[in-house]
Amino acid sequence: MALPARLTTEFTELLTHYPKKQAALIPILHRCQEELGGWISPQTMEDCAEFLGLEAVEVYGVASFYPMFRMRPPGKHVVSVCHNISCALRGADDLLAQVCEITGAAPHHTSADGRFTVATVECQGACANAPMFDLDGVYHEDLTPEKVVKIFGGLDGGK
Repeated sequence: MALPARLTTEFTELLTHYPKKQAALIPILHRCQEELGGWISPQTMEDCAEFLGLEAVEVYGVASFYPMFRMRPPGKHVVSVCHNISCALRGADDLLAQVCEITGAAPHHTSADGRFTVATVECQGACANAPMFDLDGVYHEDLTPEKVVKIFGGLDGGK
């Protein structure tokens, strides 16, 4: 098994909080993604399955179902554009097009230079301030084309 010892120690303790081992799968996948490069590799899924006594396909089924788990390495910056009905009514389609143009990444892909991964996601709980996106874990709300240019212009020293 290739899971780092610090994670297996953490996961062993985590299992004490659940009635069945497999109930800890989602928090384990979150921690793996956080600690192991920002995505969940096939090997990581196999290692999690072995740790929990599951089949690898069961872990894959969960990891591939939930949009918060990445199945490919992300870019340096991750942009999650909300596209639910509230955001759509307030310009999410135009916002997504602008983000894709600025970043050079199509939805659910990473830009050729590896700087950006763009995703569309369902409700992020900021409906009153639509349209919005999450950039590297920070919400940006009530977005206009000008605000978007300013936000991206401030990344990496404007590079």
